[in-house]
Amino acid sequence: MKTNSENSNADQKIIQIIKEKKPKNVEHLIIFAKEELKIPEQDIVKLILKLQSDGKISFKKQPRPIQSIVVYLKTEQTYWYWITIFIAITTTITVFIIPEELHSWVYIRYILGLIFVLWLPGYAFIKALFPKSATSKTSEKNLDTIERIALSMGMSLALVPIVGLLLNYTPWGIRLTPVVLSLLALTVAFATAALLREYQMLLKTRN
Repeated sequence: MKTNSENSNADQKIIQIIKEKKPKNVEHLIIFAKEELKIPEQDIVKLILKLQSDGKISFKKQPRPIQSIVVYLKTEQTYWYWITIFIAITTTITVFIIPEELHSWVYIRYILGLIFVLWLPGYAFIKALFPKSATSKTSEKNLDTIERIALSMGMSLALVPIVGLLLNYTPWGIRLTPVVLSLLALTVAFATAALLREYQMLLKTRN
Protein backbone atom coordinates (compact mmCIF):
# COMPACT_ATOMS: atom_id res chain seq x y z
CA MET A 1 0.00 0.00 0.00
CA LYS A 2 1.22 3.51 -0.83
CA THR A 3 1.54 6.13 1.88
CA ASN A 4 -0.15 9.54 1.69
CA SER A 5 3.24 11.10 0.95
CA GLU A 6 3.80 8.79 -2.01
CA ASN A 7 0.31 9.50 -3.33
CA SER A 8 0.88 13.23 -2.99
CA ASN A 9 4.18 12.98 -4.87
CA ALA A 10 2.49 10.96 -7.62
CA ASP A 11 -0.30 13.52 -7.86
CA GLN A 12 2.19 16.36 -8.23
CA LYS A 13 4.10 14.38 -10.83
CA ILE A 14 0.98 13.82 -12.93
CA ILE A 15 0.10 17.53 -12.75
CA GLN A 16 3.67 18.37 -13.75
CA ILE A 17 3.44 15.97 -16.72
CA ILE A 18 0.24 17.69 -17.87
CA LYS A 19 1.86 21.13 -17.67
CA GLU A 20 5.14 20.19 -19.34
CA LYS A 21 4.26 17.51 -21.90
CA LYS A 22 0.67 18.58 -22.60
CA PRO A 23 -0.76 15.14 -23.46
CA LYS A 24 -3.49 15.21 -26.11
CA ASN A 25 -5.73 12.78 -24.25
CA VAL A 26 -5.93 10.50 -21.20
CA GLU A 27 -4.19 7.64 -23.01
CA HIS A 28 -1.15 9.80 -23.68
CA LEU A 29 -1.18 10.98 -20.07
CA ILE A 30 -1.16 7.37 -18.83
CA ILE A 31 1.77 6.52 -21.11
CA PHE A 32 3.79 9.51 -19.89
CA ALA A 33 2.90 8.74 -16.26
CA LYS A 34 3.98 5.10 -16.59
CA GLU A 35 7.37 6.23 -17.88
CA GLU A 36 7.86 8.72 -15.04
CA LEU A 37 6.27 6.96 -12.07
CA LYS A 38 7.08 3.31 -12.82
CA ILE A 39 3.81 2.13 -11.27
CA PRO A 40 1.04 -0.10 -12.68
CA GLU A 41 -1.41 1.44 -15.12
CA GLN A 42 -4.33 0.61 -12.83
CA ASP A 43 -2.85 2.78 -10.07
CA ILE A 44 -2.24 5.62 -12.49
CA VAL A 45 -5.86 5.53 -13.64
CA LYS A 46 -7.03 5.72 -10.01
CA LEU A 47 -4.74 8.70 -9.38
CA ILE A 48 -6.02 10.51 -12.48
CA LEU A 49 -9.66 9.90 -11.52
CA LYS A 50 -8.96 11.16 -8.00
CA LEU A 51 -7.30 14.31 -9.32
CA GLN A 52 -10.31 14.90 -11.57
CA SER A 53 -12.80 14.37 -8.76
CA ASP A 54 -10.81 16.77 -6.55
CA GLY A 55 -10.96 19.39 -9.30
CA LYS A 56 -7.18 19.55 -9.71
CA ILE A 57 -7.32 18.51 -13.35
CA SER A 58 -10.06 18.53 -15.98
CA PHE A 59 -10.53 16.99 -19.40
CA LYS A 60 -11.79 18.78 -22.44
CA LYS A 61 -14.74 17.20 -24.20
CA GLN A 62 -13.81 15.96 -27.65
CA PRO A 63 -16.04 17.31 -30.43
CA ARG A 64 -18.46 14.80 -31.84
CA PRO A 65 -17.33 13.46 -35.20
CA ILE A 66 -19.20 14.92 -38.14
CA GLN A 67 -20.54 12.06 -40.19
CA SER A 68 -22.29 13.89 -43.05
CA ILE A 69 -22.55 17.22 -44.79
CA VAL A 70 -26.08 17.61 -43.37
CA VAL A 71 -24.72 17.50 -39.81
CA TYR A 72 -21.91 19.88 -40.77
CA LEU A 73 -24.43 22.40 -42.12
CA LYS A 74 -25.93 22.67 -38.62
CA THR A 75 -22.65 23.58 -36.91
CA GLU A 76 -21.35 27.04 -36.04
CA GLN A 77 -18.60 26.68 -38.64
CA THR A 78 -21.14 27.12 -41.43
CA TYR A 79 -22.77 30.29 -40.10
CA TRP A 80 -20.82 32.35 -42.67
CA TYR A 81 -22.41 30.27 -45.45
CA TRP A 82 -25.99 30.82 -44.29
CA ILE A 83 -25.36 34.53 -43.72
CA THR A 84 -23.89 34.88 -47.21
CA ILE A 85 -26.81 33.06 -48.84
CA PHE A 86 -29.32 35.03 -46.76
CA ILE A 87 -27.84 38.41 -47.71
CA ALA A 88 -27.60 37.43 -51.38
CA ILE A 89 -31.23 36.25 -51.58
CA THR A 90 -32.51 39.16 -49.49
CA THR A 91 -30.72 41.65 -51.74
CA THR A 92 -32.13 40.01 -54.87
CA ILE A 93 -35.68 40.16 -53.50
CA THR A 94 -35.19 43.75 -52.31
CA VAL A 95 -33.95 44.91 -55.71
CA PHE A 96 -37.04 43.57 -57.44
CA ILE A 97 -39.58 44.58 -54.76
CA ILE A 98 -38.46 48.04 -53.66
CA PRO A 99 -38.73 50.58 -56.49
CA GLU A 100 -36.46 53.62 -56.65
CA GLU A 101 -39.47 55.90 -56.11
CA LEU A 102 -39.79 54.79 -52.46
CA HIS A 103 -37.28 57.23 -50.99
CA SER A 104 -37.78 56.00 -47.42
CA TRP A 105 -36.90 52.41 -48.37
CA VAL A 106 -34.55 52.83 -51.29
CA TYR A 107 -31.55 53.33 -48.98
CA ILE A 108 -31.93 49.73 -47.80
CA ARG A 109 -31.75 48.68 -51.42
CA TYR A 110 -28.61 50.78 -51.94
CA ILE A 111 -26.83 49.41 -48.88
CA LEU A 112 -27.63 45.79 -49.65
CA GLY A 113 -26.75 46.41 -53.29
CA LEU A 114 -23.30 47.70 -52.38
CA ILE A 115 -22.64 44.64 -50.22
CA PHE A 116 -24.01 42.38 -52.94
CA VAL A 117 -21.80 43.87 -55.67
CA LEU A 118 -18.63 44.95 -53.86
CA TRP A 119 -18.30 42.20 -51.27
CA LEU A 120 -20.22 38.93 -51.63
CA PRO A 121 -18.93 37.60 -55.00
CA GLY A 122 -15.30 38.20 -54.07
CA TYR A 123 -15.77 36.94 -50.52
CA ALA A 124 -17.32 33.67 -51.70
CA PHE A 125 -14.60 33.26 -54.34
CA ILE A 126 -11.78 33.82 -51.82
CA LYS A 127 -13.42 31.37 -49.40
CA ALA A 128 -13.51 28.76 -52.15
CA LEU A 129 -9.90 29.48 -53.13
CA PHE A 130 -8.57 29.61 -49.57
CA PRO A 131 -10.92 27.57 -47.36
CA LYS A 132 -10.45 28.28 -43.69
CA SER A 133 -9.45 25.30 -41.62
CA ALA A 134 -11.38 24.96 -38.38
CA THR A 135 -8.52 23.17 -36.62
CA SER A 136 -5.47 25.13 -37.75
CA LYS A 137 -5.67 28.89 -37.43
CA THR A 138 -2.03 29.30 -38.47
CA SER A 139 -2.16 27.16 -41.58
CA GLU A 140 -0.39 28.52 -44.62
CA LYS A 141 -3.58 28.04 -46.61
CA ASN A 142 -5.46 30.31 -44.22
CA LEU A 143 -5.66 34.08 -44.58
CA ASP A 144 -6.08 36.55 -41.78
CA THR A 145 -9.11 38.84 -41.60
CA ILE A 146 -7.46 41.89 -43.18
CA GLU A 147 -6.19 39.88 -46.14
CA ARG A 148 -9.61 38.33 -46.71
CA ILE A 149 -11.33 41.72 -46.63
CA ALA A 150 -8.88 43.26 -49.09
CA LEU A 151 -8.91 40.28 -51.45
CA SER A 152 -12.70 39.98 -51.28
CA MET A 153 -13.26 43.58 -52.33
CA GLY A 154 -10.59 43.40 -55.02
CA MET A 155 -11.94 40.15 -56.42
CA SER A 156 -15.50 41.50 -56.45
CA LEU A 157 -14.32 44.50 -58.46
CA ALA A 158 -12.74 42.05 -60.89
CA LEU A 159 -15.62 39.56 -61.12
CA VAL A 160 -18.51 42.01 -61.59
CA PRO A 161 -17.11 43.57 -64.83
CA ILE A 162 -16.41 40.08 -66.18
CA VAL A 163 -20.04 39.11 -65.53
CA GLY A 164 -21.19 42.26 -67.32
CA LEU A 165 -18.86 41.57 -70.25
CA LEU A 166 -20.17 38.02 -70.64
CA LEU A 167 -23.79 39.17 -70.40
CA ASN A 168 -23.12 41.70 -73.15
CA TYR A 169 -22.67 38.80 -75.58
CA THR A 170 -25.89 37.08 -74.55
CA PRO A 171 -29.47 37.78 -75.63
CA TRP A 172 -30.26 39.19 -72.15
CA GLY A 173 -27.70 42.00 -72.33
CA ILE A 174 -26.49 44.17 -69.45
CA ARG A 175 -29.78 44.83 -67.68
CA LEU A 176 -30.74 44.84 -64.03
CA THR A 177 -32.45 41.45 -63.90
CA PRO A 178 -29.76 39.34 -65.62
CA VAL A 179 -26.97 41.11 -63.75
CA VAL A 180 -28.57 40.54 -60.33
CA LEU A 181 -29.47 36.91 -61.06
CA SER A 182 -25.99 36.23 -62.46
CA LEU A 183 -24.28 37.65 -59.37
CA LEU A 184 -26.65 35.67 -57.16
CA ALA A 185 -25.83 32.43 -58.98
CA LEU A 186 -22.11 33.23 -58.89
CA THR A 187 -22.15 33.95 -55.15
CA VAL A 188 -24.14 30.83 -54.29
CA ALA A 189 -21.89 28.65 -56.48
CA PHE A 190 -18.65 29.95 -54.97
CA ALA A 191 -20.01 29.84 -51.41
CA THR A 192 -21.18 26.23 -51.86
CA ALA A 193 -17.79 25.25 -53.31
CA ALA A 194 -16.07 26.88 -50.31
CA LEU A 195 -18.38 25.03 -47.91
CA LEU A 196 -17.60 21.68 -49.51
CA ARG A 197 -13.86 22.35 -49.43
CA GLU A 198 -13.97 23.26 -45.74
CA TYR A 199 -15.99 20.11 -45.05
CA GLN A 200 -13.39 17.99 -46.85
CA MET A 201 -10.58 19.64 -44.88
CA LEU A 202 -12.44 18.92 -41.65
CA LEU A 203 -12.82 15.24 -42.56
CA LYS A 204 -9.09 14.98 -43.31
CA THR A 205 -8.14 16.44 -39.94
CA ARG A 206 -10.53 14.11 -38.11
CA ASN A 207 -9.26 10.97 -39.87
